[in-house]
Amino acid sequence: MNHYFKRNWKKIALVCAVGLLCEGLYVIAQMVMMQGFDAAINLDFRGFLVWTAVNLGVYCLYLAMAALEGVLEARAVRVMNNQVRHDLYLSLLSKPHSQYHSQDTGEYISWLTTNVKQIERLAWAPFFSCVSQVGLIVWCILALISLHWIMLAAGLVSAAVMLVVPKLFQKRMERLGEACAEAEAEGVSKLKDLLSGFDVLRSFGHADRFLAQGDGLSDRMETPNCRRSSVQNGLSCFTGFFSIALQIFQQVVTVALAFQGKIILGAMATASNLTAGIVNGLRAIANHRMSLSSAKPYFKNITVHAGEVSAKARDGMGPMMDSITIEGLDFRYDKTPILQDLSLQFRKGGKYALTGPSGCGKSTLLKLLLGWLPDYGGTIRFDGRDAREFTPEQLQKEMSYIEQNVFLFNSTIRDNITLGGTFTDGQMEKALRDSALAGDLASMPDGLDTVVGEEGGSLSGGQKQRVAIARALIHDRSILLVDEGTSALDQKNADIVEKSLLANPELTLILVSHHLTPERKGQFTQVYELQTAAGCPSC
Repeated sequence: MNHYFKRNWKKIALVCAVGLLCEGLYVIAQMVMMQGFDAAINLDFRGFLVWTAVNLGVYCLYLAMAALEGVLEARAVRVMNNQVRHDLYLSLLSKPHSQYHSQDTGEYISWLTTNVKQIERLAWAPFFSCVSQVGLIVWCILALISLHWIMLAAGLVSAAVMLVVPKLFQKRMERLGEACAEAEAEGVSKLKDLLSGFDVLRSFGHADRFLAQGDGLSDRMETPNCRRSSVQNGLSCFTGFFSIALQIFQQVVTVALAFQGKIILGAMATASNLTAGIVNGLRAIANHRMSLSSAKPYFKNITVHAGEVSAKARDGMGPMMDSITIEGLDFRYDKTPILQDLSLQFRKGGKYALTGPSGCGKSTLLKLLLGWLPDYGGTIRFDGRDAREFTPEQLQKEMSYIEQNVFLFNSTIRDNITLGGTFTDGQMEKALRDSALAGDLASMPDGLDTVVGEEGGSLSGGQKQRVAIARALIHDRSILLVDEGTSALDQKNADIVEKSLLANPELTLILVSHHLTPERKGQFTQVYELQTAAGCPSC
């Protein structure tokens, strides 16, 4: 969390400055009230009214500063929350393909929602409150010094006690905070799975299972929070005992000094408030320190900060000039062999088909070319350079990938094709024509501005595939990888798409297909038939 405090030090310093001024006005109001109380004791009614009027003015300034502090703090929190989410996005982007998909998206959603709110509750809010409390303590100490040094000594004793006590429980609060973070992430992931299966459970009459699992997940998420809150409340009561005892001690000192004539009689009313400001401030700081400790686990998923992404990852590798060469390629999922001693070549502008039985590694080969699966044997070379010299981001600047299971955002067809990029009308028309999507749009009342629904639910499988093809074509990559990308199309539209892909002399096409007729095979530069690896269970 220190990264964000340093990164936003100007905003934080402004909040702290206003907060310190605010607490100073509060203490000044207490000192003014002391003078008014002393005037009342001495039966000086006019003096009492004057000091009361001054006190009212100081309180108005105090409330105005408090309001300003709240606005500035809210803005700083908004900025830091957005920065945390941005860094989480960067951390996700830095994950290798296999590592990213090893965790459920529900867990990532938990990072970006629940964890960020926990950071706000356990880190940002306590930090700003700590600063205000420190300011209050300093102002109260200065006020006590102005009354008598013995009162300062009593305040320092209070400070020492209240600073030592919470250290005894810091590590325990960190462990409890980590347990809460893990339980929430696991719970969100399982809740997503439960809600995804809602229709299945209800259609088979298993509403009781839905309720039972939902209640169980709810309790598993709430139990660590309950434990942490219980412990924190218990510790608050424990420190509260010291707080009350120290306040009583300070009151005794104040009354003794007043009876000896060393301070004015009005100080008896105000000194207890000043002492309470010190002790309660230290008590609040103690609780906030425990909150800050329990917030640390929520930052552990941030592995990359803004500005730390290397320039290399942002650059492309340049258009392919000659060929992709694969030599002695070996790959296995865990201990299962998928590809063994595979050697292929794809020349620039060539049209290639990959065929073979299920499980022979056709789709895996495409993912290896994309850089998604880095743990392989042998070599993959782009224009003679080892693929390991490039990041997946660099490789994908020259490659488009159309997978069989198309994903569409819950947005318009236009946005799903352009992904927010800017393209000319001519580029859009060509992509729609070559993907055979133009005919579908003619029957849609909103055309390109038709909203596709969650995961493209308002479109048919064939329409979703045509949108994905248009998306790949309009981004004009020099290499196009297609994994059964026309499997959901009828023969007429499949022919339109394949004809446009095969006719592009600048495009290097690598297409996965389970079945190719002799006529279609003749349209490709070369057809590679992969074999199931020895030792594979599907062999």
